Amino acid sequence: MNIAHRKVTKKVRFTDANGNALANAKIRVRQTEHAFLFGCGGFDFIPFVMKGDEYFRKLAESWLEVFNYATLPFYWGGYETEEGNTRQEALMKTAQYLKEQGVKVKGHPLCWHTACADWLMKYDNATIMQKQLARIDREVTGYKGVIDMWDVINEVVIMPIFDKYDNAITRICKEKGRVGLIKEVFAKAHECNPDAVLLLNDFNTSINYEILIDGCLNAGVPISAIGIQSHQHQGYWGKEKLEEVLERFEHFGLPIHFTENTLISGDIMPAHIVDLNDWQVESWPTTPEGEERQANEIEEMYRILFSHPLVEAITTWDFKDGAWLKAPSGFVREDLSRKPSYERLKKMIKEEWHTDTEVTTDADGWAVVEAFKGDYALEAGERSATASFTDDTEQVIRL
Repeated sequence: MNIAHRKVTKKVRFTDANGNALANAKIRVRQTEHAFLFGCGGFDFIPFVMKGDEYFRKLAESWLEVFNYATLPFYWGGYETEEGNTRQEALMKTAQYLKEQGVKVKGHPLCWHTACADWLMKYDNATIMQKQLARIDREVTGYKGVIDMWDVINEVVIMPIFDKYDNAITRICKEKGRVGLIKEVFAKAHECNPDAVLLLNDFNTSINYEILIDGCLNAGVPISAIGIQSHQHQGYWGKEKLEEVLERFEHFGLPIHFTENTLISGDIMPAHIVDLNDWQVESWPTTPEGEERQANEIEEMYRILFSHPLVEAITTWDFKDGAWLKAPSGFVREDLSRKPSYERLKKMIKEEWHTDTEVTTDADGWAVVEAFKGDYALEAGERSATASFTDDTEQVIRL
């Protein structure tokens, strides 16, 4: 698979602090961070950051060995259980901690009919909309600089026809229409942080999602990236479906984020289950054969997505088994021992798709650097500097 677009080949001139060439010098070029977003759910960082829990400390250490991108929970019903009483302190401290570790953070989601705040139901539709926009203002403005990426609205394809239970967001979506609601919430998020990465996110990868995106773009909605969920509890999509989905959504020309990926290492959920949440079991164990299957599927899926030039991010939803639906869906087991999928993905990200090399400058301080896009530490003896390599343009670095 071609991954040339993930790399740079560029001429770099290395100088001292005064701009004098470092001639015939050996320069170590060591990658410290990847430009590509290798993500995983970050929910488990909250008990570690807030309580210093030992179990979650160990989990955090394993997580940070591999990933550079975390999703944190902003489900309205859990974030603000009573009107005006939010989890701002816990989410802010956790997001700040992750940022200090060099991890990019995304908030998920700002608007969704599921896990919505029950207390909204006492208001009329106009007031619900007003409070939804105020909620977006509070979060996007309040976390600016710490969280600058948001799933703005989630699962809109099904939103106005969702009939499992009455909820405030389905009510206003029915009234305003899908595109009408999306346009308002995106406009508010963009107004509050014009530099934020704003995603439209959905599990529905049918033509209905394509039609919705097309309608949004025609209406001027400032979508930064298309979010695609891929919870594969009922079996791996496979190469053919992955490539078919990519082919259908690439024509928009927008970045693509695989926002919620799940591949399990136990028995597959029965095919007749329509809503994954309806599969309720006492236990769902991981198995040795399932773990090997999961590792193979993870590797193939990541290779396919990493090779596609529009894909910017992949987030596996659960880091440890049992997190959602008790599924064996993690990279680590419930006792935090590492599964084959963890070791396989770590090797790909930290070895195969990683640059740690040495170049020698010429008499004028120039050297050609071939490297994966990302952030770098540059060292020449006692001299050191940091730099980002994102394109092939010539660059001057002072050491």
